[in-house]
Amino acid sequence: MRHRHGYRKLGRTSAHRAALLKNLTIALVESGKIETTLPKAKELRSYVEKLITTAGKGDANAHRAIFASLQNKEATKKLVNEIGPKYVERPGGYTRITRTRIRRGDATTMAFVELV
Repeated sequence: MRHRHGYRKLGRTSAHRAALLKNLTIALVESGKIETTLPKAKELRSYVEKLITTAGKGDANAHRAIFASLQNKEATKKLVNEIGPKYVERPGGYTRITRTRIRRGDATTMAFVELV
């Protein structure tokens, strides 16, 4: 039972899960909208929103913390300089998840994740 368990394992080891969330975040920051499976989208939401909240501070420490999480200069720069300041007044809820279709191969629910 997963009563009150804090996160989804997504059928991966912890290192694989961290790499997956990092890569999905980079794709979301660069393009603004991505399609993925619904469980991945729901897990990505909390990961990205914490980074955007940190980016809203806009100082050097925020920049360092985000780069430590993403390891991507372009995505970090865009997050701190463009996306973070845009959401400073908004108290969370920076992403929107929209269910799209059932994937033909394995019948899993797909969803779009986009920045609001």
